[in-house]
Amino acid sequence: MNMTTSTTLAAGTGTSFVIRGCQICDNTNLKSAMFLGYLPPVNTMPKIGERPKEEPSYPAELLFCPTCELAQLSLVVDPKILFPPEYPYTSGTTKILRENFAELYQETNTLFPLKADDLVMDIGSNDGTLLSNFKNGGHRVLGIEPTLMAKLATERGIPSIMEFFSKKTAEKAVAQAGRAKVVTATNVFAHIENIHDIVSGIVSMLTDDGLFISESHYFNSLVETLQYDTIYHEHLRYYSLKSLSYLFKMHGLEVIHAKKIPTHGGSIRVVAAPKGTRRPLGSVQQIMDEENKANLGPESLLAFRDKVVQTKLDLYSLLSGIKQKGGKIYGVGAPSRASTLINYVGLDDGILDAVLEIKGSYKIGKYMPGTVIPVLDENMLFEKQPEYALLLSWHIADELMPKLKARGYKGKFIVPLPEPRVVSLDS
Repeated sequence: MNMTTSTTLAAGTGTSFVIRGCQICDNTNLKSAMFLGYLPPVNTMPKIGERPKEEPSYPAELLFCPTCELAQLSLVVDPKILFPPEYPYTSGTTKILRENFAELYQETNTLFPLKADDLVMDIGSNDGTLLSNFKNGGHRVLGIEPTLMAKLATERGIPSIMEFFSKKTAEKAVAQAGRAKVVTATNVFAHIENIHDIVSGIVSMLTDDGLFISESHYFNSLVETLQYDTIYHEHLRYYSLKSLSYLFKMHGLEVIHAKKIPTHGGSIRVVAAPKGTRRPLGSVQQIMDEENKANLGPESLLAFRDKVVQTKLDLYSLLSGIKQKGGKIYGVGAPSRASTLINYVGLDDGILDAVLEIKGSYKIGKYMPGTVIPVLDENMLFEKQPEYALLLSWHIADELMPKLKARGYKGKFIVPLPEPRVVSLDS
């Protein structure tokens, strides 16, 4: 790969480096699609009450490769910074993810039936929520997770290796448990640098007819619904089915199934297997045809950028009008994407009085990255009754609004994307 420093750099060295060539095909003629400014790591969250101090921020530029059609960030930030041991995210606290992982297991076992003694490994296994479905189905499981969530998963009966994933980790996993019938990587396959080493490691863990199942933010959905808030440094790559197929072919893998799923505002689940071992399903060609019709390229991405800028201005104008009248605004939900939206739009504690999170979230009691906006228990929404609730988890707005209203919230909602609007559920 053509970068300012070696791509074989070990995880956690404290070094960040600029991308000079495409992360998949090494093409150096990359097109700049959007620059969101300098953003802090989305999970660097000081405790409430700490005095502000110097914190790092990194350029967030989206590049597009015309050759393999991969969208990618222009900078790789050391994963030790992005995924510290005390990383506050837990997949088990998100209902839509729990349901998605249960559905992933059911679909896998229906389309590609598993035997009782088959081994399933999960890369970036977090608290073990995904693997618990396979374990409950009677299969052997092993998680690979670099944060303290690995210990939590192990305590819950999901054996886990607490390491960043690498070819060396893959060897360790195989030595410990054997080769896997299924390897999964959900919302993490776009996060890890040195993608070719990663795919090689995955291939080495699979049985001869094994399956690799990835779930990642879907680039086409990102563009269609202006999801600039999903652009942050944990996400090194934004895949289309075309770019994933290009990558897998380089490693002897073939896409045999693809499915668009609703998680994170629009993701894609892709199942790959060693070429020639399984027949591709019709879903692959169907999504390929859709992507050919959409024809995303440099010109359409410039239009995307212009729309993003306009929605930023529209949201700021909407919030400005509310604040001029003395209205209080609480943010609802503190997913990683909220950090990008808050920092890109330029919101602070003078605009958002607080951001609220579900009880049990590790983010409660901390400040939003790059700000002194406090993250508090969502019960504050019902106790304080602010006039407006800004839905930072806007991608599940239709699900959130009636639930919050049923629990007693009397104010109005602000949905920031794809077009900022105020929603009232008053009858």
